[in-house]
Amino acid sequence: MAEGNRRSQIFTGARVLGYVSTHIPFVSRFIKRRGETLLCTSVGKWFHTYGCDKFRLLSVSGEHPGPITCMSGDCYHVYTASENNIYAWRRGCELKHVYKGHQAPVRIILPFAIHIISIDTDNVLKIFDIKEETEFLDLRFEAKHFKVTTLCHPPTYLNKILLGSKQGQLQLWNIRTSKLVYLFKGWNSAVNVTEPAPAIDVVAISLANGRIILHNIRYDQIVMEFLQDWGKVSCLSFRMDGVPLMVTGSTNGNLVMWDLEEKKVKSQIQSAHFSKIAGLQCLMSEPLMVTNSQDNSLKMWIFDMPDGGARLLKKREGHALPPNLVRYCEPTGENILAAGRDSSLHIMNTVTETFNKSMGRASKNRKLSKKKKSTQADYLILPPIIKLSSCMQRDKQWDSIASLHENQYLTTTWSYNKIRMGSHILKPPGVQKDVVATCLTVTHCGNFVIIGYSNGQVHKFNMQSGIYRGHYGEKGKTAHKGALRGVETDLCNQRVITVGADERLKFWHFKDATSPYYVLRLEETVNMTRCHRDSGLLALANEDFTITLVDIDTMTVVRKFEGHMGKINDIDFDCQSRWLVTSSMDCTICTWDIPSGQLVDIFSLEKPCTSLSMSPTGDFLASTHAGELGVFLWANKLLYDKVFLRPIDRRTVDIPRLKLPTTAAEKPDIEDLGIIDIGDEPEYKSPEQISEELLTLSGQPTSRWLNLLNLDIVKRRNKPKTQLTVPKSAPFFLPTIPSLELEFDLETEKLSSDKKLLIPESLSTLTPFAKKLNACENYGEYKECLEKLKILSPSSIEAEVVSMAPDVGGSIDVMNQFLKMIDVLLKSNKDFELAQSYLSLFLKVHTKTISENEELRKTLESVEESATQAWSKLQSHLLYNICVVKALKDM
Repeated sequence: MAEGNRRSQIFTGARVLGYVSTHIPFVSRFIKRRGETLLCTSVGKWFHTYGCDKFRLLSVSGEHPGPITCMSGDCYHVYTASENNIYAWRRGCELKHVYKGHQAPVRIILPFAIHIISIDTDNVLKIFDIKEETEFLDLRFEAKHFKVTTLCHPPTYLNKILLGSKQGQLQLWNIRTSKLVYLFKGWNSAVNVTEPAPAIDVVAISLANGRIILHNIRYDQIVMEFLQDWGKVSCLSFRMDGVPLMVTGSTNGNLVMWDLEEKKVKSQIQSAHFSKIAGLQCLMSEPLMVTNSQDNSLKMWIFDMPDGGARLLKKREGHALPPNLVRYCEPTGENILAAGRDSSLHIMNTVTETFNKSMGRASKNRKLSKKKKSTQADYLILPPIIKLSSCMQRDKQWDSIASLHENQYLTTTWSYNKIRMGSHILKPPGVQKDVVATCLTVTHCGNFVIIGYSNGQVHKFNMQSGIYRGHYGEKGKTAHKGALRGVETDLCNQRVITVGADERLKFWHFKDATSPYYVLRLEETVNMTRCHRDSGLLALANEDFTITLVDIDTMTVVRKFEGHMGKINDIDFDCQSRWLVTSSMDCTICTWDIPSGQLVDIFSLEKPCTSLSMSPTGDFLASTHAGELGVFLWANKLLYDKVFLRPIDRRTVDIPRLKLPTTAAEKPDIEDLGIIDIGDEPEYKSPEQISEELLTLSGQPTSRWLNLLNLDIVKRRNKPKTQLTVPKSAPFFLPTIPSLELEFDLETEKLSSDKKLLIPESLSTLTPFAKKLNACENYGEYKECLEKLKILSPSSIEAEVVSMAPDVGGSIDVMNQFLKMIDVLLKSNKDFELAQSYLSLFLKVHTKTISENEELRKTLESVEESATQAWSKLQSHLLYNICVVKALKDM
């Protein structure tokens, strides 16, 4: 139980999807070696790095001790501030430096050559040396007289920085001498943004009253002035490709392009973001602009419009408000449908975030919403989606998704194939204004959608045309006396199951909708339902926090689960209908084993799970949580680990409390990073052979043994077209060692001899390998010969085998020893493929000699027996494994 207190038995945190950006301005860095601009955005305790070329996620940083408060960067590092410390990162994920010294959270960072300038909430300015991590300067300002709000460095101003204040004044400081150079009186309004202009000595200053001033700080004169009426300026930037254009972003999410030559508005983009524009940057020498916002989006714009304006080129976005519904929508288990409180529907891919798409926001009239005036708010936007049902059987032909909205009787359709809202809005005939749609389901064929309402009616619509196709119940009467809590269909579209607040579970024929053919009385009021069509099981979440399981084939209650202490938010089956996963307002997620009827896993979270969905392949559990913008994935450990599940009694067990998955793998805390002492333990080396009963391969490349039987073909193919030049022969007086390789015998004893004629001690014609093989008597000596063969090339191995024949300088004893080496190798179950290859080559070359010699034939019989045993063992195990895999695949 001690290990169960720390983690779940089934699920472990994998990662989170849907996080793109927060209210922190992004960082733009041009990497010369890559030839690409990288964008870094904050996502809470981490930051993501995206590439501008394909707008894909490149890396995720390590976890910070708290949320990131500000970011900046230069050519070498990305600087982030969390709580009172500043961190420098290389390559987006490697922590290089930590700067400590602030006594309050840091809110402004500016890299300045070899230093980094930072300002905290206590109005203290500090300068650190980047490499040494030492404090270079400490300046303290009185908040009553000068509350620092902005910081910038005017180009060509050596060692100078410009500070803007809440009081409206600006100060120019020399950080090398720690002296105030000049004080600008300001314009009696707080300074929000300061940005150096491409023109020398000019700085753009944005004030809280909406004024934008281009000021010459050398002469303290106003160059030009603008007034923005579309909200306060939150950020601004200048085009850096030679066009005199200034772009400003507002707190309302609008973008305005100002012509600096004509001193007027050139173009504008209304509702570029749904929230305040946090960051805005025009890329160097390109007609591109990048923006990010608190609405969880990062967008790239290109200036190619006829009026000089910009259009959206690329974007990465998630939910602007927390999602409250998540469903897997494909049999492959790769894509997820997630609906958020911002009335939008998103497709999220579990493999790569590059395929994430937004299907837009739900509207009463999609075409009018597109044509609405930019200065008006869209009042046609529908409330958030609360129910969702989909079927991809007919996705290419017509809409495949149907959704219900909060406190609405309308039902909207969506096209997964076209990635947009559908063309139908389903309305039942004669509906009253106070009636609300409460539940729905799309049939397994994808042709119909059945919707239940709060007045007890159940209506059927066609998904292709949106035409009304009738209702369930007698004419003038409702299907249930109370509101509908659930409606489901079976796999063959033969039955419709409805559940109402009147504690009745009714079974209807799909076509004959006049009266139910069976009614099951329930003991509790149902809150929601979920049906697993393949197994015919229907789960009912009751208002007394219990779950009832009904078999729709036998129309009986088969299981009942008790254990939750709060309202059940969502339920789902696994792919094999063996588990039932439930979430509740008590912040727990429970897994129930259906065959045994027992609770087998439970864990709690900091925030309650509002919706969950099990992957059709069983590899992930997707969940959404209150107040979180992401969709969280939990990996199923049973797919890669041995887990033994036991019944759990919630009243006696300590429920493990887990953290939500993060955007990256778990890493050590930043505070604990340092030199790791690994001790004096030796490096682990895998054993040469795990077990003597197992056949072990040598690990040699296939080029060393696979082509031994076809060396003549290889040599013919690789024969050079031009004749090779013969190198100059060595002096005749240098002795050589008898071998296939040219090696000179440089032993001092021979060279120092007074004799003029060098005569070898032995007149044997055997090669060094053959001599060594001829002297072998045990396994260790044979192993040394085998190691010698492993380092030879295929042609050298062939030459050694050929030279063993008596007619070319070899002997019968050497050939016999070679066969014994193969026999020993086969019995040891090591280097299996080498033994087979060497034996094949030996038999191919010396077939005639073996047939004429009785001693070689006897040794070969022993080798044949060993080879037969090895092959039979391999064949039996291989066939067994193939049968097991096929049986599991066909289940």
